[in-house]
Amino acid sequence: MSAAKDIWPTEIRLSQDRKALTVSFEDGASYTLSAELLRVCSPSAEVRGHSEAERKTVGGKREVMIAKIDPVGNYAIRLTFSDRHDTGLFSWAYLAELGAEAPAKFAAYEAELAAKGLDRDRPGEK
Repeated sequence: MSAAKDIWPTEIRLSQDRKALTVSFEDGASYTLSAELLRVCSPSAEVRGHSEAERKTVGGKREVMIAKIDPVGNYAIRLTFSDRHDTGLFSWAYLAELGAEAPAKFAAYEAELAAKGLDRDRPGEK
């Protein structure tokens, strides 16, 4: 992947069922990201906190959908999810990072859920 400042999307497409977002980049990379992964990896302070100690693991998001996509300047999008979460700004660089690391990030998410007694179907956070 090119330097973060050079990352530029050529297409952002929401799936018909609103459960996935496909982002294609100028360098030819293309990623389909589930709404669930985008929601639980939201770059918002609500999820990430202001330090690693404040980061939350959010359960019960298997069925979450993307309700709305809004552009933010020329560097990001704001996603509004069906659970009304809308405070994270997804920069082009962060979307590329999520795409490249999606399998590992999702596996880590599932491991965190299990370790904290949460699951993908039952709402809760720790």
